[in-house]
Amino acid sequence: MIATYIRVEFARHFRDGYNLVFALLLPAAMYFLFGNIPSYTDAEVGSGNVKFYLMVSMAAYGAAVSTVAIAGTVATETMQGWGRQIALTRMTPASFVTSKMIVAATVAAASAALVFALGAGTGARVTDGWMWVVSYLIILAGAMIFACYGIGVGMLFKSESALGLASGLMVFFAFFGNVFMPLEGGMLDAARFTPMFGYVALARYPMLHSIPAGGDMAPDPLWIPVTSVVAWAIIFALFAVFATRKAKARQ
Repeated sequence: MIATYIRVEFARHFRDGYNLVFALLLPAAMYFLFGNIPSYTDAEVGSGNVKFYLMVSMAAYGAAVSTVAIAGTVATETMQGWGRQIALTRMTPASFVTSKMIVAATVAAASAALVFALGAGTGARVTDGWMWVVSYLIILAGAMIFACYGIGVGMLFKSESALGLASGLMVFFAFFGNVFMPLEGGMLDAARFTPMFGYVALARYPMLHSIPAGGDMAPDPLWIPVTSVVAWAIIFALFAVFATRKAKARQ
């Protein structure tokens, strides 16, 4: 059942060019806009330069938004009656969530890879090659948290505006999660409790871990972003399963 549904999902999304263009090109355009400011993005930070820092930030944001855009289409499917068809099959809510996450992960991987390719071509650099690989893998794994979030919002709010709501909140999460601009003081303390903070901080950690504590742009101790990611993963996973079961019960 999962394999069949995944094939159907890929075929449907490839026919829907708008979602793919939004998911793949928007984060790349954002990096190209903010990651090529002369005399600023070539400055050194941690074990690399500002371009690498921005590349990781934009790739993480793009991957997260991609998963929300793909997984959140469940709202439209529900309105069109597709949810009733799924409810008549042997497919469990957990299987439905898993299928959506696999499709979303594939699109997120392509989105992040495109931003990384642009970064490599425009001078993003770090001292060790393993940092590219580790940051990329963290981005892909962390993006799955937001696939659950997209599914939960889509199933709970059965309207076409659900996806817009989910995507709009992602912008809020990014601004107040220390993604687009460095925060300080009380704003930074509050940001540590937002969904995007731990995810992006963990992706940046490989290049920033060499900065001594108290230094400019020094990262938090590793346990802080790890705890944040685990906590939000549990919250969003439970939210997705709960919302899916509630929607299926109504059908």
